[in-house]
Amino acid sequence: MTTEYSGTGDPARSLALLWRTREKVSRKGGDLSVERIVRAAIEVADAEGLPALSMRRVAERLGVGTMTLYTHVPGKGELLDVMLDTVYGETARPEQVPGGWRGRLAQIARENFALYLRHPWLLQVATTRPPLGPNLIAKYEYELRAVDGVGLTDLEMDAVITLVTGYVHGAARPAVEAAQATRHTGMTEQQWWHAHAPYLEKVLDPNRFPLAARVGTTAGQEYQGAGDPARAFEFGLARLLDGVEVLVRDRAGAAPAGVTGG
Repeated sequence: MTTEYSGTGDPARSLALLWRTREKVSRKGGDLSVERIVRAAIEVADAEGLPALSMRRVAERLGVGTMTLYTHVPGKGELLDVMLDTVYGETARPEQVPGGWRGRLAQIARENFALYLRHPWLLQVATTRPPLGPNLIAKYEYELRAVDGVGLTDLEMDAVITLVTGYVHGAARPAVEAAQATRHTGMTEQQWWHAHAPYLEKVLDPNRFPLAARVGTTAGQEYQGAGDPARAFEFGLARLLDGVEVLVRDRAGAAPAGVTGG
């Protein structure tokens, strides 16, 4: 569930903070910096969830007064934007990825998937108005290079990246929720399944629900759980890339002779 929105801070202040065009030094804060504040905020969100994030909570983690933070960060809206841009800088961006454009898109998808697992609070932020910081721009630049030169228009390149990252956002949610359920209940997915499966077998009538009984039994035995988010992610990613391949082939067929993509 979305609890916060990016891009809600003052535009001038947010961009100045994101690009570090101005950074105040406070004598009261000692060696306090935007970087330290942002890292502390990310630690709070990682450990306690986004609803726990506040300027006061970050100040407590740093051992400083709340008002001291405001000499570096104008407010929570601007802080959230910099948090997002900071974690966007974590994705690996190797220059050489085997498998052509398909391998490159798969690598991008897996890196984004891993990012959500490291920082589950990302799923609680609506980023339709993204933080336009250096890490986000660098990430976008790298992701676009995955489909550069394969025959797509600029708008199609942007749409393909939006499609891939949007898919990852949806696919990451059940994986994050499964991990959180294990932490909150102390019971793994396998343990939960083994506790419930015997009772389900008693009440599930295969004559009334023939497909659910047959397919559900096969899936449950294979996954040893109600589902396997990581496996579902890989299955869906492959099907998504199959669809992109149709587009790339279509554009290649329409290209002038001798023009091919990598």
